[in-house]
Amino acid sequence: MNHPHHQAPEAAAADAAAVDGVHEAEEAAAPDEEAAAVEADLDELRAKAAQRDEYLAIAQRTQADFENYRKRMSREVGLAEGRGVTRLAKELLPALDNLDRAIGAAPAGQDSLTEGFRLVHAELTAALARLGIEGYVPKGELFDPNQHEAMAQHPVEGAASGTVIEVYQPGYRLNDTILRPARVVVAA
Repeated sequence: MNHPHHQAPEAAAADAAAVDGVHEAEEAAAPDEEAAAVEADLDELRAKAAQRDEYLAIAQRTQADFENYRKRMSREVGLAEGRGVTRLAKELLPALDNLDRAIGAAPAGQDSLTEGFRLVHAELTAALARLGIEGYVPKGELFDPNQHEAMAQHPVEGAASGTVIEVYQPGYRLNDTILRPARVVVAA
């Protein structure tokens, strides 16, 4: 008589084989589930990397746009400053010319009024120089219509034709830009 707890060796082997088959099937299914989980994790990582790349590209474009804006504003501020300096200089030059005339018309004696004019003239000239504005007196140079304004032309012995022989009014320039050409007399 067979007890339920005692099986024949063939039956026990069959049961063991069945149990092993179930374990093998479970083990075969486990790698598929693991692979699916890993693939899902990889997809999520790829999506996050793509999103990161998109945010990085936006940040880089924004940074480049800001840098371009900063450079443009710096240029525009410089140009506006230059225009302001030019405008101020053009307004001050007639006053400087009048001071020159007043100093030139003063009597030969050094009185305090003439000395005051000289000091004001020196201060104005120094202030303009600090801004990069310099006066020029082209006496003896060749006439250049870009830098000089010919007021008259006279034949002069010993002077080459086209040479500046007299300066009526000095010229002024800011760096390489002529603010006011020098008014001159040219040798014929």
